[in-house]
Amino acid sequence: MNQILKRVNKGRENIRVQIWIVTVALTLLLIKTVAYYMTRSVAILTDALESIVNVIAGFIGLYSLYVSAKPRDEDHPYGHGKAEFLSAAIEGVLIAIAGLIIVYESVNSFTHPKPLQKLDSGIILIAITGIINLIFGQISLRKGKKNNSAALIGSGKHLLSDTYSTLGIVIGLTLIYFTHFLWLDGAVAILFALIIIYSGYSVLRSSIAGIMDEADKKLLSNLIEFLNEKRRVNWVDLHNLRVIKYGSVLHIDCHLTLPWYLSVKESHDEIEAMGILIKKEFVDSVEIFVHTDPCLDFSCRICQKQDCGVRKFDFERRVEWNLSNVLRDSKHGITT
Repeated sequence: MNQILKRVNKGRENIRVQIWIVTVALTLLLIKTVAYYMTRSVAILTDALESIVNVIAGFIGLYSLYVSAKPRDEDHPYGHGKAEFLSAAIEGVLIAIAGLIIVYESVNSFTHPKPLQKLDSGIILIAITGIINLIFGQISLRKGKKNNSAALIGSGKHLLSDTYSTLGIVIGLTLIYFTHFLWLDGAVAILFALIIIYSGYSVLRSSIAGIMDEADKKLLSNLIEFLNEKRRVNWVDLHNLRVIKYGSVLHIDCHLTLPWYLSVKESHDEIEAMGILIKKEFVDSVEIFVHTDPCLDFSCRICQKQDCGVRKFDFERRVEWNLSNVLRDSKHGITT
């Protein structure tokens, strides 16, 4: 019950952050639109176009967080967390499309140049939007990592990429203001359009990895290293370890070899101990499914249990668990 309440609270927190992101995106779109009509700068226009994407992506992210926060049901026994990865994928595509539109508008500015005006006021307005994006991008990214929310992480990366492009635009407009080289307007827009396209690709790549349940090698390495340090004497062997992400929830599967003579209750206690350690060290929203295997004769050589009354062979050496041997679906022997 406590785990369910924590998930609900995290879901509500994620939604609150995303509501702020949508509100900010609408406000910044208005400011950038005003700045464009003041200056007629294609660089500012491209920034405004990206803000339209921010608004659309913000609403998509908000809906995905609403869906992912729903409790599991008969049709979705693992919950609705995958909706966040779909949201991030759509956002990545939108970011890339915005970058392509910006490239088109920038190239068009070279062939059909327009005079610029009121650049000083436009620079100030765009700089303000960049600072706001930086603040909320950091908040979204931090909350997303804390709550394992792909939607918030995607929104945070998007806002930060918008911040960097805005910074570049401010620098470019400042150079134009002092040098009067109007061709810099389109050049700056193209440069940061390419950065935006790459950012969209990164968000899309990460979301597809989540949808396809791609192994998170960093997470797995940290988990295995932690279990290796905290292993109990009855944990003879660990193998076939897998971690799947469903939004903010981690599902961990593994095979744990225990002494064959332990009772059902004793085996259950060992699994409970492992679960408590993992949940305390990593995240609250984690589910653990452990398949217990009885030890076999060859397990004696790697078993560190000193008071075993049925040992067939002497202990020879401890097998250190690592990424290469724990992911395999086979028990470890002395040759590992």
